[in-house]
Amino acid sequence: METVRGKLVRASGFHAPVCGEVDCLHDALIAVGADGVIGEVIRPDDEAWSGRITEAQEDGTLVELPEGTFLLPGFVDLHIHAPQYPQLGNALDVPLEVWLQKYTFPIEARYADTAFARRAYSLLVGDLVACGTTTAVYYGTIHDAANRLLADICIQAGQRALIGKVAMDDKESCPDYYRDDSVDAAVAGTVSLIEHIRSHPDNGEGRVLPVVTPRFIPSCTDDLLTELGALAKAHDCHVQTHCSESDWEHGYVLARHGVSDTESLDRFSLLRKGSVLGHANFISAADMERIKVREAAVAHCPLSNAYFSGAVFPLKAALAKGLHVGLGTDISGGPAGTMLESTRAAIMASRMLESGTDPALAPEERSSHNDTRIDFRTAFHLATAGGGAALGLPVGRFEPGCHFDAVLIDPEAPLGGLRLWPELHAGDEILQKIVYTASRPNIARVWIGGTAPSTRPS
Repeated sequence: METVRGKLVRASGFHAPVCGEVDCLHDALIAVGADGVIGEVIRPDDEAWSGRITEAQEDGTLVELPEGTFLLPGFVDLHIHAPQYPQLGNALDVPLEVWLQKYTFPIEARYADTAFARRAYSLLVGDLVACGTTTAVYYGTIHDAANRLLADICIQAGQRALIGKVAMDDKESCPDYYRDDSVDAAVAGTVSLIEHIRSHPDNGEGRVLPVVTPRFIPSCTDDLLTELGALAKAHDCHVQTHCSESDWEHGYVLARHGVSDTESLDRFSLLRKGSVLGHANFISAADMERIKVREAAVAHCPLSNAYFSGAVFPLKAALAKGLHVGLGTDISGGPAGTMLESTRAAIMASRMLESGTDPALAPEERSSHNDTRIDFRTAFHLATAGGGAALGLPVGRFEPGCHFDAVLIDPEAPLGGLRLWPELHAGDEILQKIVYTASRPNIARVWIGGTAPSTRPS
């Protein structure tokens, strides 16, 4: 089933347009336009439901998904270091600054070799799509050819993606073998990728977008940060960077600029609508207010935070404040490349933040945090509609005007981790089972904009 464009899809499933709430779609009809955009969602209690089925059967446009399967919105991964895929699961036992200098910069430097880049990026995009990641936000490298290649691969595969040329010119923080030669070189490389993506003849639907990408403040001079802020405004681009990820990074910015990471990014005009801040574990209430006012967003990366941040992002406080928040795998700071793992980790991190971890203390003394836990409903929203809202894209929901980006879950997949007992599970209990136990084999089909991506057979 290559496409459902121009078809009426009959399916059961779930989506979470509102944070903390699940909308169960039972035997719903989703009308997908010729452009891959949802036109209508018709439920059995709608008077037009049976008539629409009959019409679609007669004109051959009815697509009935297998009974017992469940349709979910495609996952939105807000934070991926594309060149780090080969080291996924490696070097997780050292501090962030050591991890960068000893392991990460050397692997990223290898992308000067386009043959290496092609192999790694082709595997990455194919694997992520197969895991249900229909929208991905990628950090590239400093290499123009490799960045263009990543864009080409995403366009060819049909994945929705935001791709950025990593900008890093600070001689004190970046190694000689892996940094931009100058501010002008970093800006030129960024502009080159923007123009390549926007003028690509096969990117007419705009599935792939450019994103201005200062790696983080420690890797960039003030002159470069200033130029990138101006560039994002001039080209109306998204922005991605890291913000207050660890004690080291947070302290570095305070020492260098005398203000928090958030305020510093704002001074350089890098905090704007469409900005995605990775991690943000150490942000204050004032930082949250600034992020909200600027309509920026946070990419919560709970798995990698456990290894490199030394803190837990105050997720529930950020949501209560009204911030846009989605989830990220942070390949390869996090050792799993699937959004299902990030969803589970977000739930676990919130529980540990609330309960504390020191068994020598009484339960009421273990944590100073109250009411921080989230459940599967909130985590599922963050992985889908929350990520879409963070990017300002109509994805992650089964609603009119949204792209039909979807994942079909098959509980009967022989090698999958998901098992259902119909007599025991109903309604959003089924989604709870999916969130906690589904694995890659349970993902039977993937559609992006109503079409099966070329890296995933349908």
